[in-house]
Amino acid sequence: MAEEEVEKIIHHTKRIFINNVDSYASKCIAKFLSACVVGASLVETDEPEVEEGEERLSKDDHPKVKDGTFQIVGTIANKNERRPSYVLDEYFQLKREELLEHLMECDIIIYNITEDADQMDEASWAISALHAEMARFSQPKMFILISTVMTWALSKPVDADDPEIPFTEEDYRRRRAHPNFKEHINVEKHVVKMGKTKSSLLSTYVVASGVQYGMGEQVFHFFFKTSWLGDLPKVPIFGEGTNVIPTIHINDLAGVIQNVIDHKPKPHYLVAVDDSKITIDDIVKTIADVVGPGKTKRVPKEDAFLTRDLRQMDIDALFVNLRIEAVYLKESFNIHWVCESGLIDNIDRVVEEYKQTRGLLPIRVCIMGPPAVGKSTVAERICKHYKLHHIRLKETITETLAHLESIVRMEDGETEAEDSATSSELLETLKENMDQNGGRLDDQYVIRIMRDKLKSKLCRNQGFVLDSFPKTYEQAKDLFYADDDEPEDMRSKIPPFNKKIIPEFVFSLDSSDAFLKNRVLNLPESLVEGTSYSQEQFLRRLARFRESNVEDETVLNYFEELDIHPEHIEITSSDDQEYLVVTERIIKSVGKPKNYGPTSQELEEEERRSADRRLRTEAQKRADTERRETEEAQQRAARWEEWSKCLEEVKKQEHDLLEVQAVPLRNYLMKNVMPTLTQGLIECCKTRPQDPVDFLAEYLFKSNPQVE
Repeated sequence: MAEEEVEKIIHHTKRIFINNVDSYASKCIAKFLSACVVGASLVETDEPEVEEGEERLSKDDHPKVKDGTFQIVGTIANKNERRPSYVLDEYFQLKREELLEHLMECDIIIYNITEDADQMDEASWAISALHAEMARFSQPKMFILISTVMTWALSKPVDADDPEIPFTEEDYRRRRAHPNFKEHINVEKHVVKMGKTKSSLLSTYVVASGVQYGMGEQVFHFFFKTSWLGDLPKVPIFGEGTNVIPTIHINDLAGVIQNVIDHKPKPHYLVAVDDSKITIDDIVKTIADVVGPGKTKRVPKEDAFLTRDLRQMDIDALFVNLRIEAVYLKESFNIHWVCESGLIDNIDRVVEEYKQTRGLLPIRVCIMGPPAVGKSTVAERICKHYKLHHIRLKETITETLAHLESIVRMEDGETEAEDSATSSELLETLKENMDQNGGRLDDQYVIRIMRDKLKSKLCRNQGFVLDSFPKTYEQAKDLFYADDDEPEDMRSKIPPFNKKIIPEFVFSLDSSDAFLKNRVLNLPESLVEGTSYSQEQFLRRLARFRESNVEDETVLNYFEELDIHPEHIEITSSDDQEYLVVTERIIKSVGKPKNYGPTSQELEEEERRSADRRLRTEAQKRADTERRETEEAQQRAARWEEWSKCLEEVKKQEHDLLEVQAVPLRNYLMKNVMPTLTQGLIECCKTRPQDPVDFLAEYLFKSNPQVE
């Protein structure tokens, strides 16, 4: 189509309101529409505009603003998150009067009720309020309700004799909702009814969405996460798994919304599903094969209700059994489909979106160094911090042999006879080689085992810490060589290598021989016995390591050739027994984790442990305080008793001293003073003078024997 014709179709910028714009579906739809030009879906083009838009929208950058693009505003449920750049304005916990004024400013109002049941009441109020205010409209408005095919869940078959005949949009009046989605169907009917009164001013549409997937996942996230983490050897399938689930990629749903806005279709009710007719069994098996262990198991349907990561709405969607087709979309809309054929046919794309959206990228680390320098301790700490897999040579060989033996014994009923024969042959070869070499394996088998381990899905998903391997330049070359199907850059001077298993970070721990010998000598006898840390074995290993690392072709040289520059860390002190300083330095170099954080169970367990530690600490503090107070009280009592005894003794001594000092004075008074004083008192009594004191004084003065 000529450019002038395109210009005629494209309109001015339109303002779109989307509720809960920070939720999964609303966020993806907002991102998609913010990069769309008004009226673009009316133009037939061969260019994959949607895919290019997705490349932009997979990042959190602001899409390039074009003239005539949609402007997005909306409500949010969490105000603590940073406002995304593709949203022009956000509203948080508005009163309905304020919300109505914002809705009146918009050309298109989109209400998504597929995620939060609480939004149904607001959606019903919004369409009623807008309908009541049509007289105030400055221009026509459109109201789009994004509902769910769960409102069709209990619909009777189109043909009772052939229940596999799919429903279409034309059958929407016959639909019967799942018991938990009856309120959804009531809101659908209300929205359709409001749009029939004066559609020239207020047109309404209901889009019944299939189970949404893509861009990080929501309903199927449990299966992606379980497969990714690999905590379970088999991914669970709840129930029989034979129910057909209608699905749609979230960006395809956004494309349907774009077409509804541009085309203003005559039908008020539309179904948005892809072409797939797949069961939950097919979906989970595909996810497990591509992301996880490749094995599934059927578990009772009731187990889904015990799974914390699944909401009631998710469980209902996983058990729906519905065949439905979106005929109108195929015939009338211009949709650049992302996953028209469904999740399974596009699983690689969906998995890549899942990893990119959730930031799930592997971290590959290699830690080298002499024996007893502390590599394994550091590796364990790094694995715990980043949730990586600790890869050690001896444990990997033991694990491989045990796995091969389990396959040969046919412990797994799903094991194919061909796999069993191959495993049996490999097991015999390995055991024979170990018998010939005194329990050791030749390098070719060691490399094969370690390479298979690094290429396993768990290591490729989360990443790994490679502990003390490879030990030589040749081993490194053989371990990390490029596969035949990997493209080689002929212009590059760097030797070809496998980018999916090569470590991104290499750390070389080192220390002096004297320091290492002293460390080993100070190890407890119980730890040394039966290990390679006995004096003779350790010295041989240390000498072997030093000899192999003085040549030009060392493991560190191999990484240098690939422009992967090892970071050297010198261990010089025995004070840091837990290697906290070394671990912090490595974490600083590697950066933030790129895996799932702690699960809710792990957080609860950690919270319980923290609470227990806090209670024990507080109890210990109280016990220490009480003990100190008791000891201090006892000491005070003892000191008081001792002081009281001393005081009594001092008083007694003072009393005795005063008694001794008072004897001469008493004798003097009795001999010289008391007789005259007694006679004076008698005379005073006889005479009864007016001033007895003066009389007594005068008498004593006159009668004093010492006065002549």
